[in-house]
Amino acid sequence: MSETNGVMMQYFHWYSPDDGQLWNQVAESAAELAQLGVTSLWLPPAYKGTGGGSDVGYGIYDLFDLGEFDQKGSIRTKYGTKDEYLRAIRAAQGVGIRIYADIVLNHKLGADEEEEAEATPFDPENRNAPIGEYQKIKAWTHFTFQAVEINTLV
Repeated sequence: MSETNGVMMQYFHWYSPDDGQLWNQVAESAAELAQLGVTSLWLPPAYKGTGGGSDVGYGIYDLFDLGEFDQKGSIRTKYGTKDEYLRAIRAAQGVGIRIYADIVLNHKLGADEEEEAEATPFDPENRNAPIGEYQKIKAWTHFTFQAVEINTLV
């Protein structure tokens, strides 16, 4: 925020309803928020979580599904569809509100199936000190979603 005394609003909370309406609410309230002095909105993760249309976005499933693919039991995310998300951003920016998207890149726990891998146990008090040899573990790393060809405009 470059304005002196700018106001950022966190436009979500953990218990936001999973009705797919948050992006629409952002678009519909953008002008009123700007009039009230809000200069920035912090929005929740827009991508598909492991809980599909009910996931708050911190249990990442597909970073590239913003509510357009039928995965995890829904097309939309908890907050709406990709088109609604983009409309909300445009509406907010159109009245001078900056958008900050919450993107969590290190929560890589969501997958469809476990795979076997090898891992080394480490001392919980010193993550630089291995305390054993490689051992087989099961990790949630296998995805079964269908690959989609994406055409981009240059």
